[in-house]
Amino acid sequence: MDHPVVVIGAGPIGLAAAAHLVERDLPFLVLESGDGPAASVRQWGHVRLFSPWRYNTDAAARRLLDAAGWSPPDPEELPTGAELADRYIQPLAELPAIAPHVRYRARVVAISRVDVDRLRTAGRDATPYAVRLQDGTEITAQAIIDASGTWRTPNVLGANGLPAHGEQEATASIDHALPDVLSADRPHFAGKHTVVVGAGHSAATTLLALAQLAEQAPDTRITWAIRSQEPDRAYGGGDDDALSARGSLGSGLRLLVDKGLVELAAGFKVRAVRPEASGAVELVSQRPDGSDWTITADRVVAATGYRPDHSIAAELRLDLDPILGTTRLLAPLIDPNDHSCGTVRPHGVDELTHPESGYFAIGMKSYGRAPTFLLATGYEQARSVVAALASDWEAARDVQLELPETGVCSVTLGARAIAESLGLAPDIPAKLLAATTRHLPLHTNAADAVMAAATELGIEPAAAMQLAAFAAERFD
Repeated sequence: MDHPVVVIGAGPIGLAAAAHLVERDLPFLVLESGDGPAASVRQWGHVRLFSPWRYNTDAAARRLLDAAGWSPPDPEELPTGAELADRYIQPLAELPAIAPHVRYRARVVAISRVDVDRLRTAGRDATPYAVRLQDGTEITAQAIIDASGTWRTPNVLGANGLPAHGEQEATASIDHALPDVLSADRPHFAGKHTVVVGAGHSAATTLLALAQLAEQAPDTRITWAIRSQEPDRAYGGGDDDALSARGSLGSGLRLLVDKGLVELAAGFKVRAVRPEASGAVELVSQRPDGSDWTITADRVVAATGYRPDHSIAAELRLDLDPILGTTRLLAPLIDPNDHSCGTVRPHGVDELTHPESGYFAIGMKSYGRAPTFLLATGYEQARSVVAALASDWEAARDVQLELPETGVCSVTLGARAIAESLGLAPDIPAKLLAATTRHLPLHTNAADAVMAAATELGIEPAAAMQLAAFAAERFD
């Protein structure tokens, strides 16, 4: 190749692609819009991942790191986003084989072919790419691996996929998914009323954090607004969910609602957002009889998911699934109506190929609007695509994917992981289970028995709530 392979994004997937390009001895250039590697990951650095280290590192990256004397983390530990960035992504980006080929503060704004627009076909596949940066610089590339993700393009509050009326004017009162409720962003939430909109894992994580904050700041009030009439899918399990168990987040959320610590607004479909002079904000939905249904709060967390931005590739020939915004071949393999992240089939270059030869979106962006992405999936995508760019089609199509068990993938951290994340001794979950067994005959349901056992053991209420979620599963 005369021109480099341009990789867009220096996150975990983009740098995994770089590691495979190093091993394949292919020239490459990584373009990162942030000031350093893992810029997006660091924005949710306070959040603990649901899968352990062994699923969160790429094989080629590990080989390069090991050769440089890297000390790998315990493969069974669950890292936070900050730990993932500090202990893995940053050292990977600083390797001598990668660092000289990474350019920061380099935002890609458009991709085309050199002197060829989308209409022209003759000689197209042999024409290199033109990659334009925000500063006007143009880089010539042989192929493009877009691993830019979707973090910068969250979904809106509007239930119809459009911004709710007044949403833009109320941005000062709206946080997107996963604010640092217990630390950096605490002043925005402590002692205030927050509405969390959304029914996914990010919403559940924020609701549990807010409940913990409410233990410390009693005036904190929490409302959970979901579009569906029933929250069962958000809790996990049941016929509507591909997961084999509800998982600790879903169970913890159910406990919060059942005990009245979180007020559930089911069937609430945001149509309008009205900022108030006091600084509060009013969300507006509509009841079945046509009357307005309003919720007034100090803060709104829009945990409504993400969508890909394909605008930089507007001059390329992309074949996108009309629903998910991914490639048509990948869409049925990852459709969240049929799959959880633990049931996604292995896939690689063939499923990621567009009519525009040499252009591949991998990682979270490849999944479009589907929320079922795992790092392990993105690493295998990177390996397969780079093998294809090296013309090693046998390796490219030998796609293998080891995924976590469905429960780990969804949100079932397990007792050890939960205790670790809460700073508790590792024997606490076992003691809680034993105490719960003694309390079961005195209570009508397992959740109350667990909470009574936690009180007996002197476990803090916020920690008890999360441990109860896990323990209750054992007794369901």
